[in-house]
Amino acid sequence: MLNLTTAFGQVAGLWRPHVVADLNGQQIKLARIRGAFDWHAHPGEDEAFLVVRGRMRLEFDNGVRELGEGDLCVVPRGTRHRPVADDECHIVLFEPAGTVNTGDAPGSRTVRELPRL
Repeated sequence: MLNLTTAFGQVAGLWRPHVVADLNGQQIKLARIRGAFDWHAHPGEDEAFLVVRGRMRLEFDNGVRELGEGDLCVVPRGTRHRPVADDECHIVLFEPAGTVNTGDAPGSRTVRELPRL
């Protein structure tokens, strides 16, 4: 069992996902975000964002999706996107194990070894 409120208090740093569960080849990750992330795509993986606290937007080449608390958005594999949060936002990510946070655009924000809670 996991209490999300308590778990988010243990997430160290922004844009640094922490794995909280493994499920049938998928991972459930928690992240605290603020500001704009890098543009990227995941060529082989779909990615789901669930907003637990705050607001964020997902920017795409062809538009923007605004997400608030309780909103869920699935980004299909191969879709270029950029998560943005003006203020701190807490999100749950659902994605295949091994998915790299920066997808096809590795850089200074790439995290390959994810901490676990």
